[in-house]
Amino acid sequence: MTTQRFDAPADPLLHALYGDLAEKDLQPLWRLHGLLTPTPAVTAVPHLWRGRDLRDLGERAGRLVPVDRGGDRRVLSLSNPGLGGLPYATSTLWGAVQYLGPGETAPAHRHTPAALRFVLGGEGVWTAVNGDPLAMSAGDLILTPSWTWHEHHNPGDTPMTWFDALDLPLVEGLGAVFFEPGDGRTAATTSPAGHSASERRFGGGPGLLPDGTTTPPPSHSPLLRYRWADTDRALAGQLSEPASQAARSGHAHIRYADPTSGRDVMPTMRCEMDRYLPGHTAPAVRRTGSSLVAVFRGSGTVALDGTHHDIEPGDLIAVPSWTAVRVLAHETLDLFTVNDAPVLETLALYRTEEVTEDAQNVADN
Repeated sequence: MTTQRFDAPADPLLHALYGDLAEKDLQPLWRLHGLLTPTPAVTAVPHLWRGRDLRDLGERAGRLVPVDRGGDRRVLSLSNPGLGGLPYATSTLWGAVQYLGPGETAPAHRHTPAALRFVLGGEGVWTAVNGDPLAMSAGDLILTPSWTWHEHHNPGDTPMTWFDALDLPLVEGLGAVFFEPGDGRTAATTSPAGHSASERRFGGGPGLLPDGTTTPPPSHSPLLRYRWADTDRALAGQLSEPASQAARSGHAHIRYADPTSGRDVMPTMRCEMDRYLPGHTAPAVRRTGSSLVAVFRGSGTVALDGTHHDIEPGDLIAVPSWTAVRVLAHETLDLFTVNDAPVLETLALYRTEEVTEDAQNVADN
């Protein structure tokens, strides 16, 4: 935190100068401390929200709070204890769980903050993005790019909860938040029959792009649904290749990418999936920028700045900038991560380093 010396100078002229500066909303740099720090001074803290609590509270909210009473969305926002009550998971990322009951519809709206959905379990719900219907099943990643109309439908008889992530704190900090309600607008398609339009056009596989693909591509991925079956196959393929680094280390990693360019799926958010096998060992790693991690399958332990937490499916984890992270799997463990790395890289502020056990012990003490 930036502070200013308040000791009154003996020189009356200097004392008057400081008073006049304060009156004109100016601060002398030579009296400021903490403005430039050797390492990032981060307000958000590492934090874990238990999946069992999120599921229970979501179900209770579903019984007590109709969607229309909940402002079009029944959402439980992750509030980082270090951010003074703000409904943000980190300083740049909004994280939440959204609950949609049987027969319910969350009506259309749009906003400049970009959003994504990662389905932790269940199926039957579908999302329409600019009228394109996208089925939602466990392990799927659904994109809602900035300023696209989107709505959620549950035509089935079972509720569904999923993980939401938005770049809302970042966009708010830039003074660029806009919102528009749908005012009764609905998708022309009433159900996702087969593949969505974005999947039919851009989901053919690596290197398979349709004729007439625009150049340059849009700022976000034109593929709006990334299916778990494809993600699972890619992870398993890495681990099944005996000579691969993944097989040797017991750790497979993928980054979700725009199929037309290889860039990140969003200009402000990177999405990744990691699979850890039991026995995987690696040093802790820290990076600039913040991350949100969703435990999809399996169990294990995550160490955040040396503090160990047991994790299980449905748990959500906030990892602020420059937090040392180490993962240990008790069984095959799949972790979905969203972070702000594209922004840090664009600004040439991205930095990462391994943290040795000795260095971690020094930091802890």
